[in-house]
Amino acid sequence: MTEVKTEVKKRLLSGMRPTGRLHLGHSRVVQNWIDLADEYEAFYFTADWHAITTAWDTTEMLRENKRQIVIDWLSVGLDPKKCHIFHQSDVKEHAELHVLFSMLTPLSWLERVPTYKGQLQAFSEKGKDIATYGFLGYPLLMAADILMYRPVGVPVGTDQMPHVELARELVRRFHHIYDCEIFPEPAPVFSKIDILPGTDNRKMSKSYDNFILLSASEDEVNAKVKGMVTDPARIRKTDPGHPEVCSVYAYHGFFNKEEQPSICAACKAGEIGCGQCKKRLMELLNEELAPVRARRAELENDPGMLDDIIHEGNAAAREAAQETMTLVREAMKI
Repeated sequence: MTEVKTEVKKRLLSGMRPTGRLHLGHSRVVQNWIDLADEYEAFYFTADWHAITTAWDTTEMLRENKRQIVIDWLSVGLDPKKCHIFHQSDVKEHAELHVLFSMLTPLSWLERVPTYKGQLQAFSEKGKDIATYGFLGYPLLMAADILMYRPVGVPVGTDQMPHVELARELVRRFHHIYDCEIFPEPAPVFSKIDILPGTDNRKMSKSYDNFILLSASEDEVNAKVKGMVTDPARIRKTDPGHPEVCSVYAYHGFFNKEEQPSICAACKAGEIGCGQCKKRLMELLNEELAPVRARRAELENDPGMLDDIIHEGNAAAREAAQETMTLVREAMKI
C-alpha cells in the first residue's frame, strides 16, 4: 500500500495593533495576507500588548478595538478556515518567551532600533513621555511574537526591517549560547501591493484625518471624496488639468484602472470636471465597500460567530506556542 504524504506548509506570522477601525489602506495589507494564506500556514494576531506600549493610560477602548479589527479583517475576506486569527494577550507564552529573551539580549540592541529614539521624540513633542521599560523592550516582544511560531517569513513594510533583523540576530545568539537549533531565521516578505495615498495625497494616516474607513457608510464615503484634494491650478472645468497632482485621479488608479486613461485624457483636455470625476469615484468606492458592509453587518449581528473564530485561533496559536516553549525550556535547562 502506497503511503500518501501530506505536505506541511511553512509558517508565516503577522499582526496589527488594535488602535481603531481599519481604513482602505489597511485593506490592501489584509488582501496580501489573504493571498499568503494560500501558500503558508498563516498566524495573524491583534497585537494588543503592543498597543499598550504607547497608550497604557487610555485602554478603555482596547477590547472593542480588538473586536473591530478582527471584524474588519473578516469583512474584507480573511478566511479563518485558511489561517489562525488570535489575540496576542490570550497566548501567555508570548510573555514567557519575551522574559527569557530579555535575559540574553544586550541593552544596546534595543537602544539602536531606529524607531525607538524617533518615537520618543515624536511623542515628547506631543507632550507625552513614553520612556518606559515596556516601550524600550517592545522590539524584543515583537521578536518573541515572531519566533514563537517559528515562521520562515514575516510580511512587513521596509520600515519594519530593523525588527525582523533583530529577530534574526536573536536566533543566532540563542542558538550559539544554548547549542541548539530551534528557530528558523525569519525572512521579510515584502508586500507586492502599491500603497494607497491619503485623500489629500499625503501618506494615509489617522493623525491627518485623510483616510476612509472600511466601515464607512455611503454618506461618509461621499463626504470624504467631496473633500479630496484636486488640481489647485484648475479654476474652471474647461481649464486643462494636471491629473498627476490630483488625489481623486490617484484613487481612480487603484479602483478604476480601466477608465483611468480616458479620465486622464479628458482632464488634460478640459473635457471633464472635478465634480464629475469625484461622483464616479464615489460610485466605485461604494461598490467596493458594499460587500464589506454586508459582511460586517452579519458579524455584528452574530457575536457568537466572532467568539468562535477567536477561540479556535487562540487554541491553534497556544498549541504551536506550547511546542516552541517546550523546546526553549529544554534548551535552557529550565
